[in-house]
Formats: sequence, C-alpha cells, structure tokens
Amino acid sequence: MNHDYIGKAMPRYDARGQVNGQACYVDDIKLPGMKCVKVLRSPVHKGVIRRLDFGKAMSVPGVVGFITAQDIPGKNAFGRFQDMPVLAPDNRVRYQGEPIAAVVAADEDTALEALALAELDIEEQTPVFDMFEAMKPDAPLVRHDSTSNLWVHYPPDITEVTMIKGQVDEGMAQADQVIEGRYSTGMQDHAPMEPNVSVAHHDEMGRLVIHTVSQTIYAHLGMLCNILAMPMSQIRYIGGRVGGAFGGKNDIHTDHIAALAVLKFGHPVKYRLTREEDLQFTTKRGAFVLEFKTGVKKDGRLTACRIDIWHDTGAYAGMSPYGLEKCAMFAPGSYDYPHIKVTARTIFTNRPISSSMRGFSVINGQLASEIHMNRVAEALGMDPWELRFLNAWRDGDQGVTGYKVRGAGALEAMKKAAELAGVKLPDRLMSMSSRGRQAS
Repeated sequence: MNHDYIGKAMPRYDARGQVNGQACYVDDIKLPGMKCVKVLRSPVHKGVIRRLDFGKAMSVPGVVGFITAQDIPGKNAFGRFQDMPVLAPDNRVRYQGEPIAAVVAADEDTALEALALAELDIEEQTPVFDMFEAMKPDAPLVRHDSTSNLWVHYPPDITEVTMIKGQVDEGMAQADQVIEGRYSTGMQDHAPMEPNVSVAHHDEMGRLVIHTVSQTIYAHLGMLCNILAMPMSQIRYIGGRVGGAFGGKNDIHTDHIAALAVLKFGHPVKYRLTREEDLQFTTKRGAFVLEFKTGVKKDGRLTACRIDIWHDTGAYAGMSPYGLEKCAMFAPGSYDYPHIKVTARTIFTNRPISSSMRGFSVINGQLASEIHMNRVAEALGMDPWELRFLNAWRDGDQGVTGYKVRGAGALEAMKKAAELAGVKLPDRLMSMSSRGRQAS
C-alpha cells in the first residue's frame, strides 16, 4: 500500500478552508458578552514588587476586575520542568515583560486604559544578560532562592550534561592535527501567522471550555488541571487550528490566564497577544555557544572530538534543559568518532524564556558541527565532500551515548544533495554505502 503515498504529493485535508478563507481560527471566535483580557507586565528586567494597586484602574467604565497570583486555585507553575509561573510569584520578576496581573474589561481599549492606571512600584535589582557573566561566582542571581545561575541537570548538584565515548585524550594523541573552533547561534522568534490567542467560557453543563492554538494539547491540558485545580473531565480543551507554531506553541502563553478570568468573573473572554507582544514576550529559541576541538589523521580519518556547549535558557527553564541534552547528543553530527566527549550547561539569565523551535536544539549543534567540518577539511587541504563521505555513519557505528546506528542514510542524502547542487562526485565516493564501511 505504501507505493500509493511515498514520493507523491498528497492533498492536504485542511487546505480548502485555508485557501478560500473559510477556515475558522481561534481569533475568529466571537461569543455573546465576550470580554477582553490584557496583562500587566514587568517594566524591569529584575525586581521586587513593593506595591500594586488597582484602585484607579477599577474606576474606568467597563472594567470587570483584575487577576493576580492569589487568584490561582492550584499551582502557580507550569512547563516541562514546572518552573514557569502563570503570574509573578512571591512578588518577584525575573525578566522584562513577565506577567504580573491581568485585567478583564469590556474591550481592548478599556483594558489598556486600566493597565495604564494600575499603580505598580517595583524595587529594581541588578540583572545579568550574558550567560558567561552569569556563571561567575559573584554574578547577580536570576533566582533569588538558588546558589548559582546554572540549572541542576542531575540533583542534588550536577550542573553539566556529560556524554563520553572512548578516551578523548587518547584519541587526540593519535591525531596528526587538532583543529579548534568556536561557534554561536543567537535568539530567534517563531513569528507564527496567528499570534497566541485563547477564547474561554463556560458551556451549558458548567464545564470550562478553552479554544486553544496549542500544538501540544494533551500535555497542556495536564498543566491546566494543575493550575486550575480541576479534573480533566471539567475542561473542554478544543484545538485544531494552530495558526502556525514552529515550536513556539509548545508552551502555554494565553490559555491559563483566559481560564482564570472565566473562573473568577464568569464572562466569556478572549485573550489575544498583539504581534508586538508575541514578539517580545513569548518563548524563543535561546542562544547557544559551542566550542569544538577535533583530532584528525592526515588521510582525513577523525580520531577524537571534544565539544563544550553553553545554552542561555533565559529567566526560566522552559524546555531548555531537555533541548540541551538533545543538542549534546547530536552535536557531533552523523560522523563516526572513535573518541568523543561532550559537556553541556544550561544557564539562567534575565532574558526572555528559551524553549523549543524547529529542529529543537539539534539544529544548533549540527550547524556548528558542519561549519567545523569545513574548517577541518580546509586545514587538511581536503575536499569537504570527501572528508564527510570518509567519516559518515554506517550501520552499526556508535553514537556518543552508546546508541547503535541503524538505517544510516547520510551518504545517500549527500549523494542526492550533490546531484541537486550540480556537483559531480568521483566514483570512489559514489560507490560508498551506509550499509557498511567495508563497501567503501
């Protein structure tokens, strides 16, 4: 049956509505009596909230009321590592734009007017934005209740992910040359076509209904149950139209606050981020810095690789510690190193929260790996294609965590890439196969 599908363009089941404009996205939903939700955000990168008063804001006609952390019936935390707050916890903020409170009002203009009248007094503290500065012993602490700005990957105190295959020092000693390089990738935003938005209300059975743009709907439903202190049976979580995501909607951005607004005030609500808010305040692909040290023989055979990785997770963990482990595992690329050691660290700063983005963390490591392979080839005076073909994984090779490579395809993929690029590879490379090194 597979021959009916493989290699053929298949009609998209949801394409017609998207093309003719009939598809209904979350932002298209309108309900009778629906109110608007907007959020009061921290104007500073780090600080302690000394005073928060909504007296003047409540006098604006059309304002229904405000929500603070005290209105959360369950846990004021969510995310893969349960460390991201819904609203600023313990009167502390860690990054500029962190949600502090939310207003429910008749419309967006009224909500924004109310936020402008909210009286917020924050004692600003010293932030840290550079992850290498953040690792210094005397650096300001992003988390006031921690002893360092490093994420503990393995409790109680191991702050590094370390992966080892073989003996790196031995492999380096066998090399004719050792080539080093330092590479970095910056923060990036997903910029989906539809910014994050939620519509929430009670249905005729009294259940809480949330229309979501989540790309991880069942994981988010469990988080919402913890936040709202409600069983799944009392929440109708309706997804389907994501509006673009690319990893940015693996985290909850609006659903939890919209739900709290319905629970407190009873009105149907819409909480929609503007494009500016989405760009400034949602999770990002965080910055990476990678250092490579590669040992190689004169004939191009790799002998060893030492990789150090640093990842800026921002003010909260997001999904970064998980992503860092993926980066560490695949940063050596699809090449057979007899000896490898990878050390990786996740660092907190007072920047926006880092999380998943397409090719989540794997692409950051492999980008650096491929640039470094070009540098190795240049140092040897060798064609970069030949260096890659010589060292590419074959079935049965072993990765840095000890996993056995099965169904290797790097050689075949490179052959196709060369064909598409108009590059004629020599017969000795074209004869190589991923099915075994003996065939090369």
